[in-house]
Amino acid sequence: MIAHIQSNTTTTLTNGVTMPVIGLGVLKSREGGEVEQAVETALEVGYRSIDTASAYRNEAGVGRALRNSSLDRESMFITSKVWNSDQGYDATLRAFDQSLERLKLDYLDLYLIHWPVAGKFVETWRALETLYREGRVRAIGLSNFLDPHLDLLLPQAEIKPMVNQIEFHPWLQQPELIERHQREGIQLEAWRPIMMGQVQQIPTLIEIGQRHGKSPVQVTLRWQIQRGIVTIPKSTNLQRIAENFDLFDFELSPEEMARIDALDQGRRLGPDPLNFNF
Repeated sequence: MIAHIQSNTTTTLTNGVTMPVIGLGVLKSREGGEVEQAVETALEVGYRSIDTASAYRNEAGVGRALRNSSLDRESMFITSKVWNSDQGYDATLRAFDQSLERLKLDYLDLYLIHWPVAGKFVETWRALETLYREGRVRAIGLSNFLDPHLDLLLPQAEIKPMVNQIEFHPWLQQPELIERHQREGIQLEAWRPIMMGQVQQIPTLIEIGQRHGKSPVQVTLRWQIQRGIVTIPKSTNLQRIAENFDLFDFELSPEEMARIDALDQGRRLGPDPLNFNF
């Protein structure tokens, strides 16, 4: 059983690109030594996916850490995102070039629209389609797009999004949105997956973790992976970075999965994509 679990460390997107099921998020990781050390540690531990964004202001540090690694570029999966003020067709193309320059990369594995800016995200998507057709990014997708945004975008998209990164954790599970993505073949990815550490205080997760000799954080991340959702926990603590990756030697039972599913409160910890003004 363990061998089977360990083999299930990637998912395949609709265009055939392989994406790791867990990556390191670097939101709020400070540019310079902090983000560099976090990324270098993650790659040493076994992570191959790093999720950054122009808005995080640490792409340069991420790029330095990637270059310091002995890993081949082809073995890594690097994501960045276009920020709201850079949306629109031409501005997005410029923003992509700037992200590549900061990262010192020739291509990205995944490029996302960070937020669905009204009146702009359709043209922004056209720019992502151009980048994809040009082979400058291996996969393209969205972040924080809910049903009303998808209703506007999908009929006008020539290339269907391959990924949508949304807030997802035990208190916010959005089952109808998950079902839609499964029907559409769009891979979901969870941000704020461990609720800024609050999962450590949830009795159900503590109890399940004790059964497996795992922490509530590890149980939460394993639950997400078994739900078919890619997850990108953020940490700059080197021990936690390693612990967050240690998910492939245990499996949650259907009963345990159902107990975690039952924790849903429809409760956001981050901004509401239907009501934000950045």
